[in-house]
Amino acid sequence: MARPGGFKKSLNLLDLTFLGLGSIIGSGWLFAAASAASFAGSYAWVSWLIGAVAFILIGLVYAELGSMMPRSGGFVRYPHYTHGSLVGYLIGFISMLAYSSVAGIEVEAVRGYAATWWTSLGTKAAGPTTLGYLFEIILLIIFLLLNYWSVNVFGKFNTVITTIKFLVPILTVIVLFTHFHASNLSVGGAKPGGAFGVFEAVSLSGIAFAFLGFRQAVDFGAEAKRPQRDIPLAIIFAILLGTVMYLLLQFAFLGAVPAGELAKGWANLTFEQAPYADLAKSLGLLWLMNVIFVDAVISPSGTGNIYLSGTTRVLFSWAKTGLFYSWFRKVDARTGIPRGALWLSLVLSIIWILPAHLNFWQGLVGNVTSATVLTYMIGPISVASLRKTAPNMDRPFRLKALGFLSPLTFIAATLIIFWSGWTTNLEIIGLTLVSLILYFAFVDKEGMRERIRSDWKSGSWLVVYFIFMLIISRLGNYQLPTGAKPIIASPWDSVIVAVGAIIFYYWGVNSAMPQPEIDEDDESDIALNASDV
Repeated sequence: MARPGGFKKSLNLLDLTFLGLGSIIGSGWLFAAASAASFAGSYAWVSWLIGAVAFILIGLVYAELGSMMPRSGGFVRYPHYTHGSLVGYLIGFISMLAYSSVAGIEVEAVRGYAATWWTSLGTKAAGPTTLGYLFEIILLIIFLLLNYWSVNVFGKFNTVITTIKFLVPILTVIVLFTHFHASNLSVGGAKPGGAFGVFEAVSLSGIAFAFLGFRQAVDFGAEAKRPQRDIPLAIIFAILLGTVMYLLLQFAFLGAVPAGELAKGWANLTFEQAPYADLAKSLGLLWLMNVIFVDAVISPSGTGNIYLSGTTRVLFSWAKTGLFYSWFRKVDARTGIPRGALWLSLVLSIIWILPAHLNFWQGLVGNVTSATVLTYMIGPISVASLRKTAPNMDRPFRLKALGFLSPLTFIAATLIIFWSGWTTNLEIIGLTLVSLILYFAFVDKEGMRERIRSDWKSGSWLVVYFIFMLIISRLGNYQLPTGAKPIIASPWDSVIVAVGAIIFYYWGVNSAMPQPEIDEDDESDIALNASDV
């Protein structure tokens, strides 16, 4: 008999790995290679390596946290455990923004590909039509229904879908390599190109966005059968498999583009609406074009489905901290799903696809990348803080050389945020700082009011960090407003960001609460074996 309000413990290592891999291989594979080539040209593969190294470091940090404390929506709760309500609220708010928008990105990707043969859905230049918006909303409703009944059905469905959508990129790589032209690797014409283009591609072309999905193993930790063993393995497997796949896809794309299409350089390719399908068509591979069009529905849809479910866990976790409405922490006893949070996830996802200035895939990607990495950068600080304040906690996975890798991870995450640029960071960080008005409303209740002073002492570094990132983003050289000139030229802007990151890292670690406040007996998080239902 299931205990009321409990998650069901039904996901194995394969399920967790495919949750991560299924999120990593979504719309990113359909667009990121072409977008990265426009930024960095034939050096786009370097951008993938930079992104992979950064996210392997981030993943290893969360492997330790996830194995120590398998919690639903753990990314929201770990900073609350170590640094209190202010940090917990800020990370929770950004997580809500980051997660809820990804499902919108994925349905936009599906519509974008579908619009090449169903033109009534809209165009890249004009965006979705009314029918296009309706198409996207219906897809989101389908995702809700797939998540509504049970996590076991959701997990098994995702494993099957991920297996299918993994095969199409493999087929695409094999076929395109038969049309590989090594001379393409010496073609220029990227914008901005060079080292600047390589760094900008990491954040804005979809590379960092593609790797964001590794976190699913952590967010579904409370529903894993063997979380201490499987969470670290699932994180590592998902990132490594995704890295290999994306490097192969990038080289296949770079080498297979016909010479005539490169006459004006990488930044002027005409493969915009459906890059891989357009490339296959230009090579006379109509059968491959049709296969890619089918996968353009399956791949992003699978990822959107995962992220709608992941958003549900984030909202649940935020409510568990007491910093969001308590109704969203209620778990349906029969299905093990926080259905109130699931409905809110649907509403938020729909809101993200409606503003006209966020219609396009690449525009949304920059916002989501910055927002999500803003939630990741706290991990290195939390794990280092726990090494100091809770040294005797059981650590099934213990990251070696933490004293070196943890600050390096924080620097890498901070640079990715910075490379997202001024325009993106102003929207995300500015909105988060304004949202502090809600924080004071949530903590203005019995039992929390007296904590404000100590929690601000533990969390003020994060507010200053956000302000620093806003200032340096405006002074630097990435995504400035039209006509604006950088005050600090590259690469010195990135150097200053890295130095600042070191300062904030040690400030954050030393600001942790003397004793972490971890909910040892968390009734709503007790994971139940499927056999108990």
